[in-house]
Amino acid sequence: MKHTVLFIFLFAILFSRVSFSQQTLTSRALKDSVEKKFLNNGAFHYSFFSSEWQSNIDSALAITPDDDYLWQQKAMPYFKCRKYQVGMQYLDKAVALNPKENLGYRGFIKCIFSKNYADAIIDFANATKINGNKTEMEHPYSFYIGISFLQLNQYDSAISYLNKTVEAESPPGSSPIVHFMDWFYLGIANYELKNYTEAIAFFDKDLLHYSSFSEAKFYKAVCLHKLHIKKEEAMLLFEEAAADFKKGYSFTEDNCVYEKYPYQLSQYIVKYHGMSM
Repeated sequence: MKHTVLFIFLFAILFSRVSFSQQTLTSRALKDSVEKKFLNNGAFHYSFFSSEWQSNIDSALAITPDDDYLWQQKAMPYFKCRKYQVGMQYLDKAVALNPKENLGYRGFIKCIFSKNYADAIIDFANATKINGNKTEMEHPYSFYIGISFLQLNQYDSAISYLNKTVEAESPPGSSPIVHFMDWFYLGIANYELKNYTEAIAFFDKDLLHYSSFSEAKFYKAVCLHKLHIKKEEAMLLFEEAAADFKKGYSFTEDNCVYEKYPYQLSQYIVKYHGMSM
């Protein structure tokens, strides 16, 4: 009798595991099938600003409403149209379904698009607990936390997180792959703290990587002007920065065609505010 009960118990466990495995495979197969039909052969054939993009994704969501990637893809075009509140209601659903994959992206959207810096810091802090200092849109989470603090005028905290970014991109025993934007924002944070000499050193590092970077030249010129010792050099550098900006040598981030990044120049700033900043 004991052996019979034990056999039934073990069979029940085995059956439940097989059943769960089959359900998982079925669910994954359905997800892949729906995404292939409505994304690969549907939405992705249209501009993400089109009604066809949204209608294909809505059709997919009617079948697999628990697919977080579909909610993220539904949300994304609204941010690029600057309809932040509309997009966020869908992105929030993606985060609720799969925070591991979507928290960092939501932090990025809050930092770069909707400019909600305090909430961006919270999202990236929570994402870091799950994923470590993972990369989002070519930069570690710490990069976005750093520029969020920069935009909140908390410059020491900005420097701390930007230094963490440099460390993350300079692993021991490997060649450093520090992104030039790290040096730029470290320069900006020091400029805001009136550490002009330190700021110039960071802008010089930046210009070693991107010699025509108009923003780095512009803010370096501002720092030189503030030091009152190289005014002629500052003027020449302002002129170089203006010429490079006119040629399009500005930020190279993929999403800067939709949103300006912190301290990205405009023609108005270049023309009227250089010497007075």
